Amino acid sequence: MECTTVLTTPAWRRRLLPLSLPFVCGAAVLLVPTPAGLAPAGQRVLAVTALAIGLWIAEAFPVGVTSLLVVLALGLSGGVPGLREALSGFAEPVAYFLVAVLTIGLAVLRSGLAERVARFFLRQCRGRPRALYLQLLLAFPLLTLLLPSATTRTGILIHVYDQALTLSQVPRGAPLAKAIMLALNSINRLASTVLLTGGITPVVSAALIGHIGWSRWLVLMGVPYGVLLALGAGLIYLLYRHSFGVPLPPVPSDTAGPLSAVEWRTVVITLGASLLWLTDALHHWHPAIPALIALICLLTPGIGVLTWGDFERNLGWANFFVLASSLSLAQALASSGATTWMAQLLVCSLPGLRQQPVLMIVVLLVAAAPVRLLIPNITGFLGITIPLAMSMGTTTGINPVICGLVVMIAGDAVLYYPAQSASSLVVYERGHLSGADIFRFGVWMTLVAYLTVLLIALPYWALVGEPLRIESTP
Repeated sequence: MECTTVLTTPAWRRRLLPLSLPFVCGAAVLLVPTPAGLAPAGQRVLAVTALAIGLWIAEAFPVGVTSLLVVLALGLSGGVPGLREALSGFAEPVAYFLVAVLTIGLAVLRSGLAERVARFFLRQCRGRPRALYLQLLLAFPLLTLLLPSATTRTGILIHVYDQALTLSQVPRGAPLAKAIMLALNSINRLASTVLLTGGITPVVSAALIGHIGWSRWLVLMGVPYGVLLALGAGLIYLLYRHSFGVPLPPVPSDTAGPLSAVEWRTVVITLGASLLWLTDALHHWHPAIPALIALICLLTPGIGVLTWGDFERNLGWANFFVLASSLSLAQALASSGATTWMAQLLVCSLPGLRQQPVLMIVVLLVAAAPVRLLIPNITGFLGITIPLAMSMGTTTGINPVICGLVVMIAGDAVLYYPAQSASSLVVYERGHLSGADIFRFGVWMTLVAYLTVLLIALPYWALVGEPLRIESTP
């Protein structure tokens, strides 16, 4: 009787609807007649994809549980030959590369090094709002070298700058506070994507696109993301320019002493890994190898700065499961022919794409926005859109690498609501920004991303060896 009461409450019904809809959508895709040109295995993978998208949107399960459910559904549905293929993403080096990079970020945080660096930049502003804002922006790319994860950087910097606003008697939610927090919320993330080691977005994108090393990624992303950073920062300044004219009380001096032994060890290990990444053209190691070397050093007693307990409890293992399962889903979409079928369907519906490659890029940019709006998880967005965009590029004779990078930028440059990024949730919980503030800025950044891709990225990529059009294959 008690169970019946619980099951019929309005609260349970509200939870049941978002939980059931993804399964209904997946079943609908599975039960319709197989379209012409699509293999049955491809239809089953598309059904699993619909289920995954629905669960990511509804957030009915923890992301790690959804990830394992995707693997199970791939194996049981027949979309892939067996469970071994469904687990293929867990055998990819990039999944362990992500674990190692997150461990480096955890070590910098736990050693106290990241907070020391952040406070140093804060102290230099001397009560000038423009200097405070500028130094915050300059800190993003500099701290990215030490702290690749945008979420960890935000988790540290949010305390420092929230304290600075409090000491300066800036009210919560005031225009200056909104400007600082929007920079932490949106611009900070972009600094991470410049580096292949900068977090989930570059790691997943490079794995899906394939054959992009650390230095090559830096060459391809440095200019477009530098422009995105500058335009986004300038946009924030214009939106809140009147708040930068009021002087602030000076921040108290930092009394921290010299670097501790733990901090020095963290610096040496982190810089050692960075040096190996920078010299990949010489040794040709996969980026995971330097990252795993750093991980082992950081966890080795007497050398490292973390215990195995720290590693187990604080790493954020959901990221590993989401990444690995997304790679499995992306590989299944490709091997089953589903992405090729979808690409051909889109190309046939827009026959002019083959003759107008720039129009193709515009279509990809415009199509990416609603997908990003619907899928809160950036890994899920990338796992679905990059293989599809690359297949469309191959079908139309357009460089598939460019197509993959275009949809990545279109999805990475924007946030429409806090749940789309862990670092955004850290900022949102401070109460300086509303959901409407984040959404409005996300719309502005959508336009900024379009202009950056069309006017800056495409010409620049052609100069560095990635032309828009490729030679047709017979």
